[in-house]
Parts: sequence; structure tokens; C-alpha cells
Amino acid sequence: MTKITAAEVNKLRQSTGAGMMDCKKALTESNGDFDKAVDILRKKGQKVASKRADRQANEGVVLAKTNKDATFAATIMLNSETDFVAKNDEVISLAKSILDVAIEKAPATLDELKKADMNGRTVEENVTDMIGKTGEKLELSCYETVKGEKTYAYTHSNNKVASIAAMNKKDTSRIDEIGKDVVMQIAAMSPVSLDKDSVPQDVIDRELEVGKDQARQEGKPEELLEKIAMGKLNKFYKENTLLNQDFIKDSKKSVKQMITEDDKDLTVTEFKRLALGQ
Repeated sequence: MTKITAAEVNKLRQSTGAGMMDCKKALTESNGDFDKAVDILRKKGQKVASKRADRQANEGVVLAKTNKDATFAATIMLNSETDFVAKNDEVISLAKSILDVAIEKAPATLDELKKADMNGRTVEENVTDMIGKTGEKLELSCYETVKGEKTYAYTHSNNKVASIAAMNKKDTSRIDEIGKDVVMQIAAMSPVSLDKDSVPQDVIDRELEVGKDQARQEGKPEELLEKIAMGKLNKFYKENTLLNQDFIKDSKKSVKQMITEDDKDLTVTEFKRLALGQ
């Protein structure tokens, strides 16, 4: 049997981040072959991933970022089982590296991002490696992007909420201040769509039905239910569509009014928001 030295165990540990005993066992199993030992530890990570596939991963890290010229922005969610692991520096670093890949390569879908190269291996394989280190399920569950003349990104300080938005112009005098206010608004107020014209029809139908039921239960006359429901729908638009929401820094104006104070033609063209548990 090949004798495994403490130096070899430590080298493997430094390279992989796995525990001392796991490294020693892997080196023993591989008869001291470093590369085989690394593969053994990776396979262990894959086994952990399989074993915990049915576990809930409701905690995690949510991050957002723009590219250098701010024409593209992306946000990702890397889920974990516990908040303890979500706050692990290596897990946060992994999430940041994944986001860097997303910004650099701009994959079209989450699956494409998972298959993208990151340090000579796929993003998904890097996530699996981290599962081996943490012993906990990790899952890259969400990836969203926007493109525009100027994009903005906001990550809340707890790494649990992030938002991105695209503007239709880039050369107005207060564009950066406005863009930052917009993404903070999105993160804080969770709008369902840009304006009332972009609210999905199924959401409108549901809100109208709920409004009618509420009015009916309040004993309102049947012939007034439609009118009452429309009033409730308009309130829904004001509270849940980005451009119609009250601006969080000054509730006397809407987000649209805040934006157009600088340039009447300036607007948000699209936005995305990711938040743990939502």
C-alpha cells in the first residue's frame, strides 16, 4: 500500500477544498495518484448532489451585474439548503464567478449558462464540486438578462434580492442616478410588469374575478360588480406596475414622472427581478 504523507493530503485539500479525512481516503483509494484522487472527490460531490436531489434549497445567493459598456445586464440565483452555506465565502465567490461567465458569454438560456466553460470545466460541474465541499445541495436555479442602450444592476446587501433594468437612452444628464433609482425601486417594490399594457391577460382576468368576488361578498349589487372590479384593477396597476408605482424616494410622484422629469422620452424598456423565496 502506498504511504500517504501529510503534505500530499494538505496539497489535495488546498486544491479541492475538501476535508482532511476525505482527502486522505481519496489518496489512499487512488494509491497516491493526485489526479485520480481529485476525480474521486468530484465523484463524491456528484453522489452528494444525487443523494440530496430531493432536498429543498430555498436559501442561497442572488447577484446582478452589467457588462463594461452597460449594454447588457444579468442576474443569477444559486440556491442552497441553509443560510449558513449561502453566507460561505466560497459559495459567494462561486456565484460571483458564475455571474462573470454570464456577463462575458451572454448565454441565451439557463441551460446554456450551466454548460458554459468556467476554468476548464462547465459551470454545472463547478457547482457539483462545491456540493462536495459543503455537503449540501446547491442549484443554479435562475438566470435572467436585459439588453438596452444603458442597463443597470442592483444587488441588495444581503445577497437575497437583485434586479436589472434597461433604459432606451444613455445620454441624458441624470441617467445614472435615474437608472440606479429604477433598479432599487424594482428590488424593493417587486412590480409584476412595466406598465398596465404589459400585464399578462391571465393576471388581469384573475384580478377582475377576485375584485368581483370581494364586491359580491360585501353585498354590492350584481350590476355594479364589473365597475367595482375595474376600480380595483386600476388600483392593482398603480401598485404593481413599475411605471405607475409611487416612487419610493418621493411618493408624491410616480416612477414614470421621476424618469421623465429629466427627459420626456426616457423610459424603461425591460426589467427582471430575482428574490429568494419568491
